[in-house]
Order: sequence, then structure tokens, then C-alpha cells
Amino acid sequence: MRRVVITGLGLVAPTGNNLRDAWNATVEARSGITRITHFDASAMKVQIAGEVKNFVARGVQDAKDERRMSRFVLFAAAAGDDAIKDSGLDTSKNPERFGCIIGVGMGGLPEIEENSITLRDRGEKRISPFFIPYAIPNMAAGYVSIVQNLKGPNLCPTTACSSGTHAVGEAFHYIRNGHCDAVLAGGAESTICPLGISAFSALKALSHHNEDPATASRPFDLTRDGFVMGEGSGLMVLEELEHAKRRGARIYGEVVGYGLSGDAGHITAPPERHEGAFRCMSMTLKSAGLNPEDVSYINAHGTSTKMNDQYESEAIQDLFGAHTKKLAVSSTKGVTGHCLGAAGGIEAVFTALAVYDGVIPPTANYQTPDPSCALDYVPNTARRSKIEVALSNSFGFGGTNATIAIRKFS
Repeated sequence: MRRVVITGLGLVAPTGNNLRDAWNATVEARSGITRITHFDASAMKVQIAGEVKNFVARGVQDAKDERRMSRFVLFAAAAGDDAIKDSGLDTSKNPERFGCIIGVGMGGLPEIEENSITLRDRGEKRISPFFIPYAIPNMAAGYVSIVQNLKGPNLCPTTACSSGTHAVGEAFHYIRNGHCDAVLAGGAESTICPLGISAFSALKALSHHNEDPATASRPFDLTRDGFVMGEGSGLMVLEELEHAKRRGARIYGEVVGYGLSGDAGHITAPPERHEGAFRCMSMTLKSAGLNPEDVSYINAHGTSTKMNDQYESEAIQDLFGAHTKKLAVSSTKGVTGHCLGAAGGIEAVFTALAVYDGVIPPTANYQTPDPSCALDYVPNTARRSKIEVALSNSFGFGGTNATIAIRKFS
């Protein structure tokens, strides 16, 4: 099998509009969660979110495209442009060997909401001719492939909150099996709109800590009461090792394993002790030829919801056994919120940087231990540590699970 390495990273997140700003804020546990500014949420039950602030579009063909693209596509264009530039990959040569796989959970939900209101109030003639390109989830992969000249496989996994991790995992398979030499992969999402917030609130999935937005997302903490919606994009260039070495590319780490599973249980709730997550992580270790004791760090799904945090913790305990005491686990959603389809991409980038920099990002806002969550969550302060192997977990509605393994390159 061919080896797959990470040679470029791009990030747009609530904690920063570029890779190092977003990473530094995450390591320093500086929250990107504030009161909502995208619209007037003052009369709503939930008034907080992890918005991307002061975003300036980049990686677009021209100003006309910028006006015609949904926010999630613009995030992907920016993160993709940054990742390609960071990698130094020349996409003018053999573009048929370069793919683009960007997972998106919901796509242009704000445009769906807006055009539905327009149809009701003003009639069909007022619907934007760009509504469909605004709305469809695969437009992130489609548009970015056009701008970056990526003519290989072009896919959009739409697997709820696992979308970004599934994208990275599928890219890993395409390269390892010889179908591509490089793939730009990850996730993008932007659904902070009245319909999006109200819908997740109706599910009783969101935190109501409106009075203190920065501490509302509390993964694994006893007082957690739901997740905080975020937005953004995290993309990485995955590349076949020899292809990367021939051009002298910097290597952040090596993707060595990928697992995926289905719960076949409830449409929104994970099963007790999250046996689906257990099987997903176990499959990842098996595909990588790793033992549980080889893993140093897990970037957890860690949503700040009651069931997910408990059951994910239990699944980790069940799989890693005695090694659990030596295992660091953290959730970066304490500062970004839950970026839905983008979460896996953003967290894959964070995991790659943790391995490359030798820094475990903390779980922010962890103050009150929960007896049902009994792991080392790296509370509130980052930890310097050599990480040989790290996992990144993502689990989504519909019982869809994904895990990737990243190993320090040597």
C-alpha cells in the first residue's frame, strides 16, 4: 500500500481566519463563541454561536463569484487556497491525479430559508437564478476544484457531523489505493441562521448559556447543557509520500488509518457505551496496524452534550482499557463550538498540528468533573507532549461514525 502524508493545511474557524491564528487561539483556550451577529437573535431561546469574524474572501476567481457563492463555499475556497499554497503543490501538472473531497452537512441552509420566504412573500419570479448553486452541498468541492484545477475525484460526503472526517478518510483511501497522487480534503459549513438555530434548539441539542457565551461550550463538564453551533472550514492536502518527497514538501504527519461504522440505532442519539464509536476506533487501529497503547492523544468528538460526551468516554475506556490512564483526550469544540459538517475537517487540521507541534490542545471550560466522564481531558491548559499517534473522532446524526489516525512522520 502507498503511504499518505499531510503536506498542506488551511483553516477558517471561529477562533481565527487563518491556520496559525485559529490554532494559537485554540491552544490558548481563547473562545470564538459570542452572541450572534449574523441576524437579530435577541428574541430567540439561543442567542450564541461560534461565528467566523471579519472574514475576507480569498481563493475565488473574481468579485462576481464572491457575490454568487454561499458562505460555506467561500470558507472552503479560502481554506483550500491556503492549504494548496501551504503545500506548494503545482496543480497545473497532471491535475487529473489531484482530487477534491469536501464534506458538508447541510449546505446553503441560509439561502434555503431566504428563498423560501421570498417565494412565499414575492412569488417565483423573485427567486434567485443562483439559488441551487447557493444551496447544494457539493458546491464547495465543485467550486474549489475549479479554482484550484483539481480534475481527479470530486466528492461531497454529506454524513452530518462526520462529513469532514469521512472526506479525509476517503481521500486517504483514494491515494493509498493508487487512484490519486494528492487530494484536498476536509469539511465546510455555515448554517448560523434563524432556521438553523431554531431547528437545533427544537431538538434540545443547543446550550442555553446565553449570559456567558465564551463558557457555554463545556465538553465533558458536569454542567454541560448542549452544543454551541459553529461555522468554518478545515482542509488539508493529502499526498502520496514519494510524490511529496520528490518535490521536497514539508510533511505535517502521516495518515495511517481510517475507520467508519453505523450505529443502526436512533436517528439522533448515540447507543449506550457508544458501541458504534468503539467499532469505528477499533477499525481505525486495525487498518493502521496499531495497538491501543500506540495512541498518545484523541481529539474527541466531544460536543458538550450529555449523552455524546458520556458514551464517547465510555467507548474510549472500553477500547483502550488500562492504557486509558496514559491517554490524553480533549475536545476543541470548547472554543470553536460544533461546526457540524466542517467539524471533522477543522479537527483533523488541529490533530495534525498537535502531532507536528507536539502540543495537545486543551478542553476549554472544564471546571466540574462528571463521574460518568472519567478520562484525562487536558483541562483548560495546553500540554507539551510528543505525540506518536493521534486519533480524531466524528459522530453524526443517523448513527454515522468516522475516525482517522495520524502518526508523527519520521
